[in-house]
Amino acid sequence: MDPRKIDDSISVAPQISVDDVAEAARLGFRTLVANRPDHEEPGQPPMSELEAAARNHGLNWVYMPVESGNITDQDVDRFAPMIRDAEKPVLAFCRSGTRCTVLWALSAARHTPANEIFTKARGAGYDIAGLAPRMAQQASRQD
Repeated sequence: MDPRKIDDSISVAPQISVDDVAEAARLGFRTLVANRPDHEEPGQPPMSELEAAARNHGLNWVYMPVESGNITDQDVDRFAPMIRDAEKPVLAFCRSGTRCTVLWALSAARHTPANEIFTKARGAGYDIAGLAPRMAQQASRQD
């Protein structure tokens, strides 16, 4: 497992395994968010198995699949209140962690300056500079 800390409330990760769930719990994560659709790629662990492992280890489970490369405003509208209200810290995962980072950045743009978001994402290893126009659009919205 490769958790990449964005801030004290959220980290993102590339695809995790069922065995990684125990490590996530040991590291203190309280909520596990799956932003990857089930069966997106052969060999990917079934979400039902990850959910069972999360619950077995006392983690909250949120399944919020988002299509890679096609994050809609409706996806951000669902993500923003979920991440705000989730028991923290949160570990969100997808294929590479990028989708989760983009969802976080677009939802954070509603209440956080863009330069702070870019810095946090860069610190986690994600260059999201190309999101600037969408972040500006999100900044005019409230969650």
